Amino acid sequence: MIDTFKAYLDKTNLSENSKSAYLFAFRQFSDKYGTVTKKNLTAYKVWLVDNFKPQTVNLRLRGMNCYLESVGKEKWKLTFVKVQQKPFLENVISEADYEYFKKSLKDDGEMFWYFVIRFLAATGARVSELIQIKVEHVKFGYLDLYSKGGKLRRIYIPATLQEEALQWLGSKRQDSGFLFLNKRGDRITTRGISGELKKYAVKYGIDPKVVYPHSFRHRFAKSFLAKCNDIAFLADLMGHESIETTRIYLRKTATEQREIVDNIIDW
Repeated sequence: MIDTFKAYLDKTNLSENSKSAYLFAFRQFSDKYGTVTKKNLTAYKVWLVDNFKPQTVNLRLRGMNCYLESVGKEKWKLTFVKVQQKPFLENVISEADYEYFKKSLKDDGEMFWYFVIRFLAATGARVSELIQIKVEHVKFGYLDLYSKGGKLRRIYIPATLQEEALQWLGSKRQDSGFLFLNKRGDRITTRGISGELKKYAVKYGIDPKVVYPHSFRHRFAKSFLAKCNDIAFLADLMGHESIETTRIYLRKTATEQREIVDNIIDW
């Protein structure tokens, strides 16, 4: 069963981290309960709630729900536990740090990594989507992705980024294929991107806690709302199923809250 589930996951657009987490959840369930039944699924959820934080519980439940989808038992899918959201966004790279990061990479001739963070922050792509971008998509100016339900999501490549990326590709004489390859010429992994970005953060004196692929997706959303206060459009661009997910970007980051408090309160 585990091999069948792994083969199913390999056909999805999920990141490598998500695939690993979902496989771990399925193995954990199988080791503890064996057969997949409604009763055992409920027991697994109760055990998770008793032993783990809500975020971990929901990650494991997402894994099991994905497995249930793979075997056509969607009606058995488990509901998630409620997570108390903080009234602020945490660990999001600031606009100033993003601009400094871009400039530092460019000044050092690290164009590959310059374009990694440019594409993440200028398109709002997830890192699992970033590694699917090809030269052909840059030429078109967009990438179309389809969810399992057949829903279309279009990731736009802004004109300024498109023009700069085409110049970079031209200098490398690359006119087709995946944009982001490793030294062996294979498509880079999401884990490889995360690790290298942390190294560059340390090199340039940026807090590594705010430098991870999804942080640049957060940056995209925050910057977009600062210039275009259309949250429904942003939800479409981000590929969110519910606009409620997008509303988190209306909140200030912890750093922004601190700055406002310091500037306003003088009593």
